[in-house]
Amino acid sequence: MKTFSCFLYFLIFIGYFTQAQETELSKSMLRGSEIYADFCVTCHLEEGEGIANTFPPLAKSDYLAQNRQASIRGVKFGQQGEMTVNGVNYNNIMPPMGLDDEEIADVMNYILNSWGNTSKEIVTVKEVEAIEK
Repeated sequence: MKTFSCFLYFLIFIGYFTQAQETELSKSMLRGSEIYADFCVTCHLEEGEGIANTFPPLAKSDYLAQNRQASIRGVKFGQQGEMTVNGVNYNNIMPPMGLDDEEIADVMNYILNSWGNTSKEIVTVKEVEAIEK
């Protein structure tokens, strides 16, 4: 009986922790969706599909999945030069958006968990702060 009680408490704790983490992610994504609408939608479009050969897609993006730190750096400091996204080469300029670290974390959480993208880890302000040019 004692083992069952411990197991039950463990399940409750894990459920609470998972729910708290999902709630944190949901709130961050909500804020991030507003930032995306203000700063990103013009080039990357509403569904993150981008513009062929000009602005890379964010939807189902292999680049985002494989280059987390570089993606955060691009939002934080801007991006220029060649990159390959989903097998297509892009060579354009994305200026820095002037977002603070919390806004960058929020918009990254939105992008990394929308349009077919999924991220196992939430982007935190500390993670964004640690990204250097």
